[in-house]
Amino acid sequence: MANKISDETIEYVGILAKLELSGEEKEQAKADMGRMLDYIDKLNELDTEGTEPMTHLFPVTNVFREDEITNTDIREDLLKNAPGVKDGMFKVPRTV
Repeated sequence: MANKISDETIEYVGILAKLELSGEEKEQAKADMGRMLDYIDKLNELDTEGTEPMTHLFPVTNVFREDEITNTDIREDLLKNAPGVKDGMFKVPRTV
């Protein structure tokens, strides 16, 4: 499958990746892509009959929790920590 990689393909991938490749880098990329495709071909030779596809190595269950209110109105407790309070809000110095 490595012989299917043309100079035009390398040029196109370089454009997509927004890379300016020299002639030597293009040849190296062509060889690297060829090795990748050869490895994929090798993987395709494996017998996967009866093997279920999987998305995770370990089983993943729903990790979401119910949306419940866990705290109540604690405004007064929070305002006790403020250096200044006005109309139920933090009072801070004016900044311009």
